[in-house]
Amino acid sequence: MTAETSQTLDRGLRVLKLLADTDHGLTVTELSLKLGVNRTVVYRLLATLEQHALIRRDLGGRARVGLGVLRLGRQVHPLVREAAMPALRSLAEDIGATAHLTLVDGADALAVAVVEPTWTDYHVAYRAGFRHPLDRGAAGKAILAARQHPMTDPGFTLTHGELEAGACGAAAPLLGVTGVEGSVGVVMLADVVPERVGDRVVEAAREVADALR
Repeated sequence: MTAETSQTLDRGLRVLKLLADTDHGLTVTELSLKLGVNRTVVYRLLATLEQHALIRRDLGGRARVGLGVLRLGRQVHPLVREAAMPALRSLAEDIGATAHLTLVDGADALAVAVVEPTWTDYHVAYRAGFRHPLDRGAAGKAILAARQHPMTDPGFTLTHGELEAGACGAAAPLLGVTGVEGSVGVVMLADVVPERVGDRVVEAAREVADALR
């Protein structure tokens, strides 16, 4: 038996998803056509969402995602971190390097989860909360590669000495996870990244993506 659901809530959530998928907002008429409901219903949905700051309307009347979603978004990091930890632990122990999950935060790459290997004599110190520009370091560049090639798997990205002298990194983007833009990678003290590390990082990124779907 199909569980009883709320049609109004379903429509409100669909409005938010439609607005999240556009950079320029949508008019009442456009939303009405996409939802298959009349304009009066859309007006009511938008008024309710606007009261909770989940949407805003510009001077031209186009609806856009509101700042209220940021308060909800702050709770995403702990959930993503928890889902990613098993794959990160396995990656860190297998490679013998510090593994990390990095998410986009504005124009920066933000490390939200870090796992250090337990058996190595030394490894790179990396902490959750560390941020850097997206165009520096393997973690950010892997994310940018996925943006540039949205219909393909860009594989892994390698960097050397971009964030810390003597340290190199490998990272692969999270693919196919709605609402989450990030990468999984490792950072190590080495002149070059060993050959098998790239493929292992891609594997770990796929494991994290599967856990988040």
